[in-house]
Amino acid sequence: MKLEDFGYNDKIKKYRIQHDLTGFGIGRIISEHKERYIVKTTKGEFDAEITGNLRYTANSREDFPAVGDWVTISEYDKNKVLIHKILPRETIIERLAVGKQGEKQIIATNIDFAFIVQAVNNDFNINRIERYLTICNTSNVKPIIILNKIDLISDTTLNDLLLKVKARINHFPILALSNKSQKGIDEVKDYIVKGKTYCLLGSSGVGKSSLLNNLLGKQLMKTNTISTSSNKGRHITTHRELIVLENGGIIIDNPGMREVGIADSVEGLEKTFEIIIELSKSCKYKNCTHTLEAGCAVIAAVENKKVDKLSYENYLKMKREKEHFELTVAEKRKKDKNFGKMVKQFKNLKKSNRY
Repeated sequence: MKLEDFGYNDKIKKYRIQHDLTGFGIGRIISEHKERYIVKTTKGEFDAEITGNLRYTANSREDFPAVGDWVTISEYDKNKVLIHKILPRETIIERLAVGKQGEKQIIATNIDFAFIVQAVNNDFNINRIERYLTICNTSNVKPIIILNKIDLISDTTLNDLLLKVKARINHFPILALSNKSQKGIDEVKDYIVKGKTYCLLGSSGVGKSSLLNNLLGKQLMKTNTISTSSNKGRHITTHRELIVLENGGIIIDNPGMREVGIADSVEGLEKTFEIIIELSKSCKYKNCTHTLEAGCAVIAAVENKKVDKLSYENYLKMKREKEHFELTVAEKRKKDKNFGKMVKQFKNLKKSNRY
C-alpha cells in the first residue's frame, strides 16, 4: 500500500521537504484511545507514543495527535514507533469538550467530507443536524446528510421528513438509507472518491457502524440495536478509527455523540443559517440580537413564516453557546495571566529577600 492510498498528497510532501523532515518516517494516525495511538505506514500499522518533548511543549489537548493526523515518526522498538511532530492540519472537526469549560475536543482532522447520520426513528431531530452542519461549516468540511433506518417508516412518513429537512436545509446533499435492506447504499458510495477522507458523525444507535460495514462489504465494526427501554442508541464504537475502503476512499468512524457543544463557530453559524444572516443586514439596529428589538428583519421573517421558527430558535441557542464559550475562554486567559503575574512577583520577592 502506498502513502497516497491513505491520503498523502503533494502539499504534505512539500511541507516535509521545506522543513527538513524527510529523514523521519511518516504515517497517519488511524486510531486513538486515551493517548494511545496506532499509526498506519507503508510498512504496516504500529503502536505509537509521543516523544517527551512533544508532550512537554503541548499547551492544550489540541497539541496532541488526533485521528486523521499526519505525523513524523521513528522506530524505537519492535512494532512500536515514536511520534515526533504533527504536520499542519488541513481541516479540524471539533466540538466543545464535555464537562470542560472553555476547552475544545478534536473529533478528527484532515477530513474532506462528513456523513451526518440521523436515524428516522423517535430520536429524529433536525436541530441536531443543524448543529453538526455548523461544526462542519466551521471546519470547511463538506457535509452529506444521511437519513438512516428508512425501513422503520412508511414512504409517506419519509417524504414528510425529507420535506421538513429540506425546508430548513437546502444547500447540502440529503440521502435516504436503510442499512438493513441496503436501499440507498449505492447513492452513498457514489459520493466516496479515492484518496479523500470522510468521517461519520451522529449519535449512538443511528447506524454509523452498520453503514461502515455495508461500505466495507463485511462485518468489521460491532453493531447493536436501539435500547427497547430508552429508545436510545447504545455506545458501540468507543474510539475513533480510520479505515481504507476498497474503492480507495478513507473513512473515520467516531463514537456516538449525544452532546454536540458549539465553540468558536462564527463562520459555521453564518453558513448554516445563511438566510438569517442575510436578513440581519436589514435590521434597524446594527447590533441587533434578533430577540426583542423593534425593526428586526429576522423576527419579522419568522412572524411572516419566511424563516422556520424552530430553526430561528436553534440559531439563537447556538449563538448563545458560542458567546458563552468565547466569554469562558477570555476569563480563563485572564486567570492564567493573573496567575503568571503572581508567580513572577513571588519569584522576584524571593530573589530580593536573598540579598
